[in-house]
Amino acid sequence: MVLAAILLSKKFKKGKDMDFTELFSESIGTLTVNKLRTGLATLGIVIGIGSVIALISLGQATQQSVQERIQSLGANLLTIQPGVVNTGGVRGAAGGGTTLTMGDAQAIQSSPQINTIANVSPEFSRRSQVTAGRNNGNYQVVGAGPAYIQVHKFTIAEGTFITSRDVDSMTKVAVIGPQVASDLFGEGANPIGQSLRIGNQTFRIIGQTESKGGTGFFNQDSIVFVPVTTAQKQLFGASYLTAIALEAKSADLMTEAQSQVGYFLLARHKLNDPTLADFSILSQQDILNTASATTSTFTTLLSGIAAISLLVGGIGIMNIMLVTVTERTREIGLRKALGAKKRLITTQFLIEAVILTFTGGIIGMVLGIVTSYIISNLTASPFVISPSAIILAVGVSAGIGVLFGYYPARRAANLQPIEALRYE
Repeated sequence: MVLAAILLSKKFKKGKDMDFTELFSESIGTLTVNKLRTGLATLGIVIGIGSVIALISLGQATQQSVQERIQSLGANLLTIQPGVVNTGGVRGAAGGGTTLTMGDAQAIQSSPQINTIANVSPEFSRRSQVTAGRNNGNYQVVGAGPAYIQVHKFTIAEGTFITSRDVDSMTKVAVIGPQVASDLFGEGANPIGQSLRIGNQTFRIIGQTESKGGTGFFNQDSIVFVPVTTAQKQLFGASYLTAIALEAKSADLMTEAQSQVGYFLLARHKLNDPTLADFSILSQQDILNTASATTSTFTTLLSGIAAISLLVGGIGIMNIMLVTVTERTREIGLRKALGAKKRLITTQFLIEAVILTFTGGIIGMVLGIVTSYIISNLTASPFVISPSAIILAVGVSAGIGVLFGYYPARRAANLQPIEALRYE
């Protein structure tokens, strides 16, 4: 290695142009002399880049999954939630009141003032214990009418959905999601015509919905539908609605529909000041924007934490390069004594630092993509890889090489030949 350095230094002394190929080749040779140290120096960058790519991928996959689930709730969807009128200067949360009634839903449906709404779905929902034979579970029970499947874009796999006659007669019929059917009746069983109990009431199953997927509170396959009047009067003893879902005629009319319905309900509830509204209207876009902002913040936070490992990796590279400068002090002195210029010495050590970080970046990129793929399979979430994140991560790794390699390189280039040759 010292012989190669002497020959390279003589070549530059004779005035030939700098050959980066030879510099690169010598840098590779120098780094492979101590493979363990080189590997450990690169490890910090590998972990940092891999973590950044994997966590950005996880955040974007979560954001896409949440958006898909919100969009699956229905197209052009507006949701009216009851609120609590100000009491003592304190306003209750949306959805926590009893201010929406079946009359409000019927008035919106029939009002000539509102020409932007295609369907109106009055709803009453509450969680309850549901039993079939020896099997039972706690599910979301939704009181609904025939418009529900149009507004929320459900499809019936078997049987029929709740009809207007069921709502008017308060019949005890139920439509269940595929997860409920599997839990209560077994995989592949046909639940149509069978009975289940909600609380102390017995219902006959008349239909099953197609799977829409989801998990936790987003799982639309774990819903039991009953007529809205049956849910109100016979199951839960309520005279109000927990929500009124509306389907606008088109996406372009969403804002106008929100305004029309809002002012109509204010007048119906005899409220002159919109700030005193005892209801709130959420559009699908409002929910999407809120969810996107939350998941974006989450992704940024995770990426920031992962980026700290990049900083640590860069400091590790600088430490290794400083150790290398110390070990090669005599070699550097010999080069300078033979006429090698500062630029040559600086370039040599910078190339070594960039090789370390760039190699670590490539390995980290592959590690991050593989990790993201494994996580997406284990969690059944979308596999999302951002090309910009990959380019940024690899570019940052090379930049770290330059940033943290510059000081050791300059320190090597500034060594005095006599002192360097005397170094033991």
